[in-house]
Amino acid sequence: MTRDERVAVVTGAGSGIGRETALALAGRGYAVVLAGRTPGTLEETARAIRAAGGRAEAAPCDVADPAQARALVRAAAERHGRLDLLVNNAGFASLASIEATDDALLARAFAVNALGPGAAISEAWSAFKSRRSGCVVNVSTLGTQDPFPGFFAYAAAKSALDSFTRSCAKEGRAIGVRAFSVAPGAVETGMLRSMFDERMVPRGRALEAAAVAAVIVACADGERDGDNGKVIYLRPGG
Repeated sequence: MTRDERVAVVTGAGSGIGRETALALAGRGYAVVLAGRTPGTLEETARAIRAAGGRAEAAPCDVADPAQARALVRAAAERHGRLDLLVNNAGFASLASIEATDDALLARAFAVNALGPGAAISEAWSAFKSRRSGCVVNVSTLGTQDPFPGFFAYAAAKSALDSFTRSCAKEGRAIGVRAFSVAPGAVETGMLRSMFDERMVPRGRALEAAAVAAVIVACADGERDGDNGKVIYLRPGG
């Protein structure tokens, strides 16, 4: 990687939306730092990018830990001399009624979906400010608008992420930083299938991860600047 290449950090890059986003960004010329908890899947994504002629490196970490999230972003910016894009894609969801939601579930939902991303954004801000440009794309959920029963903690945590997006766009206006939330409904990923079988959510009613990734990349590349600071809701067939 050279200091003239655009650099992106993508969390949850080992599978699903994160993997597809990383592949698409690499195809657009980004050098991609791949973050996640599973080194093996990150390396698989990195190999796929390199095989296609792109540039990528795996950076295993748990972004639910704010200290690790900050270290991830700081290391990427220092190593490559710049940071152009932060994609907060890593997520955690567990179906639980309000009554069944305990303190541990609340803590995990907010750690993964809000606290870690918030720390990553805060750490990225100085790199963005120094270049007077940058972009944050937060992967949210349609559930913030219409929470599915059982998503009490998940939807609330992602609502905090949407608030981060609005703040980033407002504070970032003076320094050329843009921010977006991309909020899909059901997406055909391992996380979806860990909660819903095909009788509950048929494959035809779920978005493909690559379709969500295409919207994320469009935000990063300036094609959705009219949505700066907004939540972009994605529905299957919509």
